[in-house]
Amino acid sequence: KSKVQGFITHSCVFVPVKDKKLLEVKLGELPSWILMRDFSPSGILGAFQRGYYRYYNKYINVRKGSISGITMVLACYVLFNYCISYKHLKHERLRKYH
Repeated sequence: KSKVQGFITHSCVFVPVKDKKLLEVKLGELPSWILMRDFSPSGILGAFQRGYYRYYNKYINVRKGSISGITMVLACYVLFNYCISYKHLKHERLRKYH
C-alpha cells in the first residue's frame, strides 16, 4: 500500500460557474454568473426566502442569542429610510434660515 501525501485543493475540482457562490466567482466570470441567475418573479422570491432563512438561522434562531441580529435589521431600516429621504434632506441642508 502506498500512502498519499499532500493536500487536495479546491482548484483541482471543477465547479460550474452557475453553482458557485458570489464570493467564489472570479472577476472575469462575473458577467456570465449574473446572466445565469434566475430573474423571474419566482426566482427573485426564492432568493429573498433563502436570504431570510439564512439570516434567521444565523442570528435569530440560535442558542445564545444577542442583540446583534435585531440591531442589523434596525440599521438596515435606518439606512433605507435615509436613502429614500436623501433628496429632501439635501434640499433642507442647502436652505438658509434667516
